[in-house]
Amino acid sequence: MPRFAFAPPHPRHALRVALSHHVANGLSAALGLLLISGAVHLWLGALAAAAASVGVVVCIPPDQPAPRRGKLRQLLPAALLGLPLFLGTRLLHGDALQLGLLLLPATFIAFLAAAWGKRGIPLSVSIMFAMLFAMAMPAHDGIAPVLASSLHFALGAGLYLLWATLANALLGGRYRVQLLADTLLALSELMRLQAQQFLPPESDERHRAPLIGRLLREQAALTDQLQGARNILLESPRTPRRQQLAAMLLQVLEMRDHLLACELDLDTLKSRPGHAPVLGVLHEVLQTLAADIAQLADKLLYGRTPPPFTSLRPLLAALHWVETEPAGQAPSAAMLARGLANRVGNINDEVVRLVALARGELAPDLAGVRASWQLFVSPTAWSWRPFAGLWRWDAPPLRHAIRATLAVGSAYALAQVLPWVAHDYWILLTIVVVLRGSLAQTLERRNSRVAGTLLGCVIAGALLALQPSSWLLLLAVTLAQALAHAFAVRRYLVTAVAATVLGLLQAHMLHAGASPVFGVPERIADTLIGVAIAWACSYVLPSWERHQIPALVARTLGAQARHARVALGLGQLQAIDNEPELAWRLARREAYDSLSALVQATQRSLAEPRAVRPPLAPLGLLLAHSYQLLAQLTAVKSMLLLRRDRLQPEQIRQPLQQAALSIEQALQHAGGAVEEAAEAAPGPVLLPDPFESDLSPWLLRRLELARRLAGQLRQDADRVLAPQEPASPE
Repeated sequence: MPRFAFAPPHPRHALRVALSHHVANGLSAALGLLLISGAVHLWLGALAAAAASVGVVVCIPPDQPAPRRGKLRQLLPAALLGLPLFLGTRLLHGDALQLGLLLLPATFIAFLAAAWGKRGIPLSVSIMFAMLFAMAMPAHDGIAPVLASSLHFALGAGLYLLWATLANALLGGRYRVQLLADTLLALSELMRLQAQQFLPPESDERHRAPLIGRLLREQAALTDQLQGARNILLESPRTPRRQQLAAMLLQVLEMRDHLLACELDLDTLKSRPGHAPVLGVLHEVLQTLAADIAQLADKLLYGRTPPPFTSLRPLLAALHWVETEPAGQAPSAAMLARGLANRVGNINDEVVRLVALARGELAPDLAGVRASWQLFVSPTAWSWRPFAGLWRWDAPPLRHAIRATLAVGSAYALAQVLPWVAHDYWILLTIVVVLRGSLAQTLERRNSRVAGTLLGCVIAGALLALQPSSWLLLLAVTLAQALAHAFAVRRYLVTAVAATVLGLLQAHMLHAGASPVFGVPERIADTLIGVAIAWACSYVLPSWERHQIPALVARTLGAQARHARVALGLGQLQAIDNEPELAWRLARREAYDSLSALVQATQRSLAEPRAVRPPLAPLGLLLAHSYQLLAQLTAVKSMLLLRRDRLQPEQIRQPLQQAALSIEQALQHAGGAVEEAAEAAPGPVLLPDPFESDLSPWLLRRLELARRLAGQLRQDADRVLAPQEPASPE
C-alpha cells in the first residue's frame, strides 16, 4: 500500500521558508549592507557610513537571484539613476518649490520603469528611495557636505554592486537547489489539489467551484515559478551538478503535462457507478506522489540524498475495473478508468526518474539540457522597446506613472503644511511602497502597510528610547534589511514591519543621532495619510483589468493555436531531440505563460468595483477549456512520442493535419469558424482495448475532442469580448 503519513504543515513550512532563496538572498543583501556600512564607519565615520548605507539600500531592491552573466546589468541602472537624483535632492533640499519641481518629473520617469514588468518595478522603488532618503537627511550648509554625502552614497552603491555580483556567483549553486526545491513544492501542491478532483461528487460538491479556482491559481503560480527557475538552472549547465539539476527541472515540465492530462475523462468516470473505489485509490496514489515530491524538495534544501522511491505501478496494475457497459462505439467506463490509471502511472514513472536523477542513479539527458539552455532563459539586457511602446493613452504603465506622480505631488504639497514637516519623506515613502499598478495589489499592500507600520513604529520607538550605540543601530538596520528584502514577495506584512524599522533607524542615523526619541503618533499619522492618498489615487486614470483582457485573450488564443499546430505536427514521429520537438516546447511554454497572465488578471479583477469587472463566468470557462485543450493535446503528444510503435502512421497523418488546421481556424476566427470546425469533425470510430491493440482510434478520439474544445474556447472568447451591459452597482 502507498505511504500516507504527512508531517505537520506549520513547522515544516517555516523551515522551508527559512531555507528558501528569498531568505538566502535577503541575508546576502543584509550582510553586504553590514560589511560596507561597517567598513565606511571605521574609515570615515558614522555620518559617512549612513550616507553609504543609503547607496546600498538603493541598490538592494533589484538584487534578486539572477544568471551570472546578467547580474551586473540587473543592478547597474539603480546606481546610475540613483546617484544624480540623490545629489539633486540634496542640493535642493532647502527650497521646497525647486525640490518639488525635481521630485515630480523624476517620479514620473521612475514609475515608467513598470513597462519592463517584474524587472522594472524594483528599479522604480530604487529610484524613489534615492530621493526620499536624501530628503530624510538634515539640511546642509554649503555645497561641500552635499558633495561629500553624494560621494559616500556612490561609494556604498559601487561597493554593493561588486558585493552583489560576487555573492550571486558564490551562491549560484545554492540558488539553483533552492529554486528547484521551490518548484517541486509548487508542483506538489498542485498535485494535492488535482488529487481532490478524484473524490466522488458527494465528497467534493461543496468545494468544487473553489477547487477549480485554486487549481487555476496554482497552475499560474507554477508557471511563474518555472520561468524563474529556468533562468537560473538552465544557464550554462556545463558541470555534472548543473546538468543534474537542469535535467530534474525538465522532468518537472513533463510531470506538469502528465498531471494536466489526468483531468481527461474524470468527470465522465465520476458520473458512472462502480468506479468510486478505483478513483479513491487513484486519489491516494496522487497524494502519495505529491508527498514524495515534497520530501524530495526537503532533502534538496537540507543537502541530503533522498531515499529510494518505490514505484506504485504494481498497485495501479492490481486495480479491478468494473465493466458496466457492453463494448461498442462509446468507450466503456472500464476503458476510461484504465486509461486514467495509466496517466497516473505516467506521473509515477516521472517521479521514479526524478528521484533517480536526484540520487545520481540516472544520467541526465545532456542533449535535451543543452538544447534548452538558451531557448528557455529570459533575456537580461535592458531593451528600449518597452519604453518606446509606452506612449499610448491606454498604456497601463503610462497611466500608472501619471497616477503615481499625482499621488506624490499631492502628498508633497500636503506635507508642507503639516506641523511635522521635517518628516515629509515618510508620507511619500508610504505611497511608493503601497501604490501599485492594479487596485487589487494596492489594497493588499494598504492593509499590510498600516498594520506593519503600527508594529514597526513600536519596535523602532522602543529601540531608540534605549539610546543604543551606532554599532547596535547598524546591526538592527542589517536585520531589518534582511527581513524586508526576504519577505517582499512572500509576505508583505513582514516586509512592512521590517521596512518601517529600517526606515526609521536609517533616518535617525542620517541625522547623526541628533534625536534619541521618536514620534510614534506622527509616523502613524504619516502612514495613514500616505495610504489614504495612494488608495484614492488608485482610482485616477484606472487601468481596469477589463481593458487588458482583450489583449490577453487574443494572446491566449494565438498561443493555443500555435501550440496545436506544432504539437500535432509531431505526426511525422520524429525523434525527441530534433528541431520540431524544441519548437513544440517553446509553443507549450507560451501557451502556459499566456494562461498564467490571464488567470492573474482575472484574479486581480475580483478586487475591482463590480461595475467595471470583466465577465467572470465566460472567463472562467475560457480558462478551464484552455487547460482542457492543453490536456487533450498532451495526451496526443504522449501517444505520438511514447506509444508510436502502436500507431498506424498512414491512418493518423491526415487527421492530425486536418485537426491542426481546424483548431487554428476555430481559435483565430470568430463566429463561423466554430461551425466549420464542428462540421469537419471525424465520424464515429470504434474504440478497442487500448492496452491490447492499435491506439490509432483513441488518438482520433482525442483529436475530435480537441476540435470540439477549440470551438467551445472560441465561443467563450466571443462572450468575453462581446460588449457588456452596464453592471448593477448593487
